[in-house]
Amino acid sequence: MNIRTNILLRVYAAFGLIIIFAMAVIAQMVNVQVFKGEKYRKMATSLSTKYAEVEAARGNIYSIDGSLLATSVPEYDIRMDLLAGGIQEDEVFYSKVDSLAYKLANYFKDKSEKEYSRLLRNARHDGERYFLIKRDITYQDLKALKKFPIFNMGRYTGGMIAEQQNKRILPFRDLASRTIGYYNANAQAAVGLEGAYGEYINGETGKRLVQRIAGGAWMPVNEDAEIAPKDGADVVSTIDVNMQDLAQQALKRQLIKSAADFGCVMVMEVKTGEIKAIANYSKVGEGENDYKEIYNYAIAQSAEPGSTFKLASYLVAIDDGKFGLNDMVDTEHGQFKVYNHTIKDHEDMGVIPMRKAFELSSNVGIVKQILKSYKDNPDAFTSKLHALHLNEKLGLQIAGEGTPLIKTTKSKSWSGLTLPQMAYGYELKITPIQILTLYNAVANNGKMIAPLFVHEIKRLGNTVELFQAKTIKEKICSDKTLGLLKEMLRGVVVEGTASTINNPLYEISGKTGTAQVADGANGYKGKRKYQASFCGFFPSENPKYSMIVVVQNPTKGSYYAASVAGPVFREIADVVYGSDLDMNTKPQLPQLVGNTKMPEVKAGDKKSTQKVYQSFGVKALYASTNESDLTLDTNNGIAYKEVKFNKGTVPNVVGMGLKDALYVLGNSGLKPVVKGAGEVTNQSLAAGTPIYKGTRILIELE
Repeated sequence: MNIRTNILLRVYAAFGLIIIFAMAVIAQMVNVQVFKGEKYRKMATSLSTKYAEVEAARGNIYSIDGSLLATSVPEYDIRMDLLAGGIQEDEVFYSKVDSLAYKLANYFKDKSEKEYSRLLRNARHDGERYFLIKRDITYQDLKALKKFPIFNMGRYTGGMIAEQQNKRILPFRDLASRTIGYYNANAQAAVGLEGAYGEYINGETGKRLVQRIAGGAWMPVNEDAEIAPKDGADVVSTIDVNMQDLAQQALKRQLIKSAADFGCVMVMEVKTGEIKAIANYSKVGEGENDYKEIYNYAIAQSAEPGSTFKLASYLVAIDDGKFGLNDMVDTEHGQFKVYNHTIKDHEDMGVIPMRKAFELSSNVGIVKQILKSYKDNPDAFTSKLHALHLNEKLGLQIAGEGTPLIKTTKSKSWSGLTLPQMAYGYELKITPIQILTLYNAVANNGKMIAPLFVHEIKRLGNTVELFQAKTIKEKICSDKTLGLLKEMLRGVVVEGTASTINNPLYEISGKTGTAQVADGANGYKGKRKYQASFCGFFPSENPKYSMIVVVQNPTKGSYYAASVAGPVFREIADVVYGSDLDMNTKPQLPQLVGNTKMPEVKAGDKKSTQKVYQSFGVKALYASTNESDLTLDTNNGIAYKEVKFNKGTVPNVVGMGLKDALYVLGNSGLKPVVKGAGEVTNQSLAAGTPIYKGTRILIELE
């Protein structure tokens, strides 16, 4: 074979190999496109698009009177596709970009017109499809932006992309903020109503198709979600906005005055168990006003209550027939030794009846009686406390309830001192809301019910679920015992330790508690710290509300409950009673006593009255505002006392006509309710009472 033939054979062989390789490539292409095409198309699509979740609008939280406590408002991130269909042509984009920059600069005032123009031009040059313009703008801002040059061309034409997020806000800010709680998708524990009712409030997320673009960002393919989110349901809480504001202000004012560590207050409706107000404040800084709501002491702090627990001790012993209120007890000059421990009273009370021992809060009195009655069988005492369910959680609608501790003889820490200590509120633990529940049961004719924080769940205005208080115990004691307990609680306020908060206009019943608290690791041997509390209900004859006030470690002034917790109770009760028309059916006010009869002239502004008198040629004699100088000679003129108002307190509108009274009360922040005609003769809130905006006041005219 010659050389030429050999070369030709090699060429043919190489050509054959090329043909075979080409055919193999073609066969593989056919296989990929025809037989495996769908598989690879799906794989390619999955690498560039996906479904992203669309957040649902969370439901609102309302107060019982319809005020909005928590809501979600939409906020938007504004981005721009610089290569959108309507601005692909350079001529269109560059003819309008400066106008858009001018509008953005003047609207947001965060960059100059030149800066915006430069940013937009650079983004256009870089081929940005998802360029960030502004974060967290409102819906009103969004409506304005849609009218700007280029943006007014539409989503796909002008390139404006609006991404919505929902921001949670509290319209009343810190009002009941701890009870409302907060939402955190990553939170381990539920907080407040937001956490406890997240299943209702959160709603159901939707889905939207998004596409990966240059830089790894995901841009929505369509403006609308493929699966629309379902908005959350609304929660109607039991909180009354006016009572809540009143409770918070009264508590905080006392904490500042006493320089206390923390405190709480709760107002509960007796028949329904609904919590109308719950406030908690803690000292958070060095300033005297540095108090914030960071912990819910009212439901979470399980601690030794002190003398407010004596109600339970009396209840058990009286119901067991161990003693009566008229049984005498020797208080041992205020000191009674049990083993190596001395039980002390705050003063020597001598020999007194058990009724007086309760009213004056004698530790010695109740300890001696409980020891006498149950020393040989302490389980009879503790089992009765357990029968009252004081050792159990209440099963509240919000998380975080503290665990109570009522010892028995089987408890590891039980000793000979445990029974006498328990008699007056030591060597046991209970939360403020659990104590309140016991007192509320006495007010509720013996029926013990669990407190409520949520009244109902609503969706689109329709009730989904309506809540009623769970009955813990139908009857806590006999009717006879119940009557004696009510007498004792009223006696505390009339002539006992809380006599300073007695109000002649309506009746308050309750019990003071001044307990020494442990000083950390030092226990009771360290620095002396006290907890002042008052728990009770009003009005005594037909109770509508029960309330507890707790102030921890007051360091200024007195630490006794009557001086620290009692005034908070009285301040709140006064305003609630004065503005509640169901309770306050017969308002009576102390009458001003003077030595001259007021003429038939309606009270009002001094200058206006002078002008009227001058027009009629009548001499006006104006009484001094000094209370020590009220004598007037009315022989040559008409006596008139000028009306002056102190900002922040209820004005005295007695003697005014309706128009003037409504004007004055309205400008003071009160909501007047009118009964009768003529001039004002009575007002339900006494003049000088602190004003809480939105509080109702009844005025009677004759």
